[in-house]
Parts: sequence; structure tokens; C-alpha cells
Amino acid sequence: MGLVFSEIQLRNPSKSDLEPIKVEALADSGAVHLCIPEHIKIQLQLEEVSKKEVTLDDGSTKLISYVGPIELRFKNRIGFVGALVMGDQVLLGAIPRSDMDLIVIPSNRQLMVNPNSPNIATSIVK
Repeated sequence: MGLVFSEIQLRNPSKSDLEPIKVEALADSGAVHLCIPEHIKIQLQLEEVSKKEVTLDDGSTKLISYVGPIELRFKNRIGFVGALVMGDQVLLGAIPRSDMDLIVIPSNRQLMVNPNSPNIATSIVK
């Protein structure tokens, strides 16, 4: 499939005086959460709200800082999530992608809004 990168905007909705930042995010099909590096946490002045124990690729576990809230924007979509503070790049996992009704197109390695609902995000609530 290859790696899929897309520009997204991140903002701290609790700090209206702070400018949002644009980042290149990896739409990671193996990730569940939004993950951000420490420098993004600092730039957005995000507060730790808890810790989460995460399982890494090698099967080991690690206690990670969980921060938020974070406002995400991509094209005509918006979402609000928390983020794990880890790594050196922004990872856009399944939870924020589902919340904003975004899909990954493997053939052209592109992140896009769901073509079945181009104007407004849809969700299933059952």
C-alpha cells in the first residue's frame, strides 16, 4: 500500500488566542489514536489529562501521556480528540479518521473525505 501523508490542521480549542498549526500527518492504518510528538504538545499548550498504557509494534508496553482536547481539520471535516504524545511525527489513527468520516485510498495513496458522504460526515450510532 505504501505510506499515506496528508496535511491536517491542529488547534487547541481551549486556547483561542493560539494559532492553529498545519502538519503533515501519516494516515496510519495500524494506529488507533491520534499521536503527536512532544513539540506539537508544547506548541499547542496541551495539558496532560491522563496516561494510557500502549502496546508497541514489538509487543512491549509503555505508559504514555494523553493530552487534549485537540481540534482536527481536514478539507470540510472537523473532529475533536485526545492524543498520545509519542514519536517524531503526527499519526492519524482509526478513531479520528472514523470521527471525521475520512478514508484512505490505497491505489493512489491519498487521504480523502468519504465519497459516499462528500458534504457532511456520517457515522453509525447503534
